Amino acid sequence: MHQNVTEVTEFLLLGLTDDPHLRLPLFITFLLIYTLTMAGNLGMLLLILLDPRLHTPMYCFLGNLSLVDFGYSSAVTPTVMAGLLTGDQVLSYASCATQLFFFAAFATVENYLLATMAYDRYAAVCRPLHYTSTMTTGVCAFMVTASYICGFLTASIHVGDIFSLSFCNSTVVHHFFCDVPAVLVLSCSDRHVSELVVVYVVGFNVFFALLVILISYIFIFGIILTMHSAAGHSKALSTCASHFTSVSIFYGTAIFMYLQPSSSHTMDTAKISSVFYTMVIPMLNPLVYSLRNKEVKRAFTKIIFGKYDC
Repeated sequence: MHQNVTEVTEFLLLGLTDDPHLRLPLFITFLLIYTLTMAGNLGMLLLILLDPRLHTPMYCFLGNLSLVDFGYSSAVTPTVMAGLLTGDQVLSYASCATQLFFFAAFATVENYLLATMAYDRYAAVCRPLHYTSTMTTGVCAFMVTASYICGFLTASIHVGDIFSLSFCNSTVVHHFFCDVPAVLVLSCSDRHVSELVVVYVVGFNVFFALLVILISYIFIFGIILTMHSAAGHSKALSTCASHFTSVSIFYGTAIFMYLQPSSSHTMDTAKISSVFYTMVIPMLNPLVYSLRNKEVKRAFTKIIFGKYDC
């Protein structure tokens, strides 16, 4: 007999660990990480909004990246910390769907923002004389808006696809939040089409963005190889290395998590991977992309002391 999906009213999250002795240390660790994430990303966003000198395309993207990092970290981390304090955590059907929606939306927006940032660097390095005419306010607004549209459209597809299935067996989620593979594997319906939807949608988003990033950096490295200045060489390579570090972690975990059938997932391994892209990456991005930047340091000095540090 077909079981209607509305019979499911709640999901039980198993969390990160069954060991009660690890819960408090993990709670303190994640509380520290979340505090740094909020301070770094909201502080960076406020700094960009307050300083007119940072009202440029690059910082427009960085500001939105900070907002998105704060958003998808907040969709997950408070739930994790609550689960560590209380043990197993029950989420209503609607709460699980909402968490999955906002996490998928913000993660996809970040995916496309990383691509737009790579294109912005290409325009700045490879076409410096045409940069202001290429990266206009209208172009930046279009790129940012398109990133958000793609993110929320993707999230709508995932939620509509997964929560149209029947959940007539276990509703125990072997994860610390309602992630796509962890919820999808619980369905007693035929999951083949839904798994293909996840693979195709995530695959398109990831590989399209990666293609833009790779092509942009191929041209950038081509320009770097023609530079005769050792200082220019070093600065460009250092900037690219920082970007590629975050890009590698973000896309590496995305590919590992989503571009394989749910039946081949080991949930304990998935949990470890998920910690990186739900908590660590949002904390590191302000450092990797912004706080090492001299313009940001000067803006911070101006906000705090009322003058620019020359």
